[in-house]
Amino acid sequence: MKIMRNTIFFKRLKIHVAFLFLITVPFQNCKTSKDANVAPVTATPIFTPTPEAAPIEGNPVTYFGALKVVGNKIVGKDDKAVQLRGMSLFWSQWIGKYYTKDVVKWLKNDWSSNIVRAAMAVEEGGYLTNPEAEKKKVFDVVDAAIEQGLYVIIDWHDHNATKHLKEAKKFFAEAAQKYGDKPNVIYEPFNEPLQISWSSAIKPYHQAVIDTIRKHDADNLIVCGTPTWSQDVDIAANDPLVGTNIAYTLHFYSGTHKQSLRDKARTALNKGIALMVTEFGTTDASGDGAVNQAETSTWFTFLDENKISWCNWSIADKAEGSAALRFGASAAGAWTSSQLTESGNFVRNEMKAKNLKFR
Repeated sequence: MKIMRNTIFFKRLKIHVAFLFLITVPFQNCKTSKDANVAPVTATPIFTPTPEAAPIEGNPVTYFGALKVVGNKIVGKDDKAVQLRGMSLFWSQWIGKYYTKDVVKWLKNDWSSNIVRAAMAVEEGGYLTNPEAEKKKVFDVVDAAIEQGLYVIIDWHDHNATKHLKEAKKFFAEAAQKYGDKPNVIYEPFNEPLQISWSSAIKPYHQAVIDTIRKHDADNLIVCGTPTWSQDVDIAANDPLVGTNIAYTLHFYSGTHKQSLRDKARTALNKGIALMVTEFGTTDASGDGAVNQAETSTWFTFLDENKISWCNWSIADKAEGSAALRFGASAAGAWTSSQLTESGNFVRNEMKAKNLKFR
């Protein structure tokens, strides 16, 4: 969960904080229930990379290949579970200056990132207002990721996507026609649904967008947002989507979301669905405040143990704790450690320690 991070949307802060209070307290006191009717999950071979001292030939996409879902894991070309680690860009309409070829290249070469997420804003001056401008930012990032051999998430960054189904279908039809033959591309049709029904609202929306994508792209991975700012993965697991190569979105902010949310994730995995953390923050749910390195490290351990891929929020120079860059950091990349925030250095170090290096 996160609060829209710009002065434009601070008017929503009180409402969001109220939601945060209501949902956090129950989370911290709940225990995972056991479901006697849960089908056993088929074990999937695990790929555990050991970062090389010297870069290896190729790039992440040629190395891991096209991604697909097998049981509760996302696997590569050898059918072994693959864990990707990378960065999400900020809302495209507000901090779009980092949607550049240079930034994507720098994230690969200096951060050892193997995935990047283009968060195309929909409301608040985003795609609904300026479709061509926002679409171009996203496609520029996708083109750069393909050139660098990175995986790239095309994110419909929206809290109210059920109100924008027509526009979403149009956008994803175009994206799938343009990039459907590229194994780099991952579709994210609904960033963070609010506290609305999975079965009667979110699931039908996803099914309609999935059907649209599949008319043009039969097999690239689709990662679907879940209720309560993409936290209720256990609810989605009770009524999964129909189709192949579908995973489900889990979001967390480590200062707020702790063991109770990991329990929900464990429940979802035990019910047989695959998860991807397309966005997480090292701070509390506002996106601001102190970096909680200890709890983030606990999350990293959980994600590593379950081979769950992640993207960190965010490549931005906004004055907030979750931003990776200090104000004024260049849109051409080439950032020194002093131009990174505490969060930026912490996450970069995690990626460089665990991701394979390529040349």
